[in-house]
Amino acid sequence: MSRKPNAGQLWIVLARCHRALSLLVERSVASAGLGLSDFMILEALLHKGPLTIGEIQTKVLLASGSMTAAADRLERKGCIVRKPDAHDRRAKVLELTREGKKLMTRIFGRHMAELESWMSVLSHKEMEEVYTTLKKLGLHSAAIYEAGDATPQAATENRERHNTQQKGTS
Repeated sequence: MSRKPNAGQLWIVLARCHRALSLLVERSVASAGLGLSDFMILEALLHKGPLTIGEIQTKVLLASGSMTAAADRLERKGCIVRKPDAHDRRAKVLELTREGKKLMTRIFGRHMAELESWMSVLSHKEMEEVYTTLKKLGLHSAAIYEAGDATPQAATENRERHNTQQKGTS
């Protein structure tokens, strides 16, 4: 690249990249008979084990209504069961059924192979750099948002406060 991109150009590239990869993922999971939100819930349960709806919602960033509708669909398909939470009688824990685990194990293996293929344009070193850079940008942006202030100073203060809290709870 002959000149350095500005923040606006970077945003456009990030948005277009996200959109292109999202379309590929959506098409891939649709070929398995699932929507993206259903897939994300099943993937969380496959890798994290039984979780409450609230825990899954936090991991897959779905709105409450979307989460409930997706859980209903997956339950009707026989992929999950709802069980009472031992610690909170108001909450339900979602758990994969044998059929759900079998389906998701098959689909997830193919999904990972597709992701590797789609991203094969990047070397391993480039993937590490992109991962590190995007994680840094995402954490910084989240800190600005959480601070309720769009200034880098507020983000830095919020991130430092968060890091101090994390060290105190570890």
